[in-house]
Amino acid sequence: MKQEHFVQRHQPEWIAFEHWLDARGESARKARAERRNWQGLSDADMPSRYRRLCQQLALARRRGYSPVVTDRLQALMHRGHGLLYRTPVPHWRRAAQFLIAGFPRLVRAERGCMLASFALFWIPLVVIFAAIQWQPELSSSLFDPAQLMQFERMYDPADPARKLGRDSGTDVAMFGHYVWNNVSIGFRTFASGLIAGIGSIVVLIVNGVMIGGVAGHLQAVGHGDPFWRFVAAHSAPELTAIVIAGGAGLRLGLSLIAPGQRRRADALVEGGRRGALLCVGVLAMLVFAAFVEAFWSSIAWMPAWIKYTVGAVLWTLTAAWLLLGGRNLPPEDAAP
Repeated sequence: MKQEHFVQRHQPEWIAFEHWLDARGESARKARAERRNWQGLSDADMPSRYRRLCQQLALARRRGYSPVVTDRLQALMHRGHGLLYRTPVPHWRRAAQFLIAGFPRLVRAERGCMLASFALFWIPLVVIFAAIQWQPELSSSLFDPAQLMQFERMYDPADPARKLGRDSGTDVAMFGHYVWNNVSIGFRTFASGLIAGIGSIVVLIVNGVMIGGVAGHLQAVGHGDPFWRFVAAHSAPELTAIVIAGGAGLRLGLSLIAPGQRRRADALVEGGRRGALLCVGVLAMLVFAAFVEAFWSSIAWMPAWIKYTVGAVLWTLTAAWLLLGGRNLPPEDAAP
């Protein structure tokens, strides 16, 4: 084949490859910003296009085409090699990217299960809290007298020297305790979804009733202020994580009882994979909640307005993160 025919035949490919390198390959940040409006070659096509370019360069050299053609192909090959074989993104950066963008996207993708989990947790919590304000003796049917006395002692407004929410223990020791307690609750909420989702439903309702019962009793006996100051900050990541773990458990159960067109085993594997990714984010939220609970929430001398302000900020940030995180990124950039 003559050089003129060779160039005429493959020129559109070279131009398209060069345009992709110019628009998508120089800056990762620019590429992400412009990806939605990009009309050229797709990223998935680039490995095959690069191999084809290498073959064309070898063919041009073997046929003795002019340096104008071979040098152009050589330059395109070098630029493509630098992008396709560059150092991969560090693991810590991928993990951070998943927590910032991929995790909230995954939560939103399972909005049906998440809304069901939200209702199963919050409705019993609010109903029990309101019922105890109307009939305070209902708390005695949920907890024995020794437990009620312990709750009242932990949030006694007449004892400002006591650490809020605890009887004893250093901040570091309580941090370890809170991590273990929070993670165990989150894991049970998710893993119990294997029982056709019924386990997650029961765990969510029971946790909602217990938390609502404690809050309702303390409010009814006049210990509400210390309690609300204690839970104001860490409640945002902790309670939200429990709801997300419950949603992941419901997804697991739904994959088991309603696999759709897939085999039940395949649906369960996919549900387990998505649930495991959700649990990674839940774990991070619960560890953060335990840190706040151990080193901030227990401070008794802090003015209430500061505690409530920090709590409002954390609730706002948690909601904004889950609702807006990763919206401007394509799925492949948000994946772990």
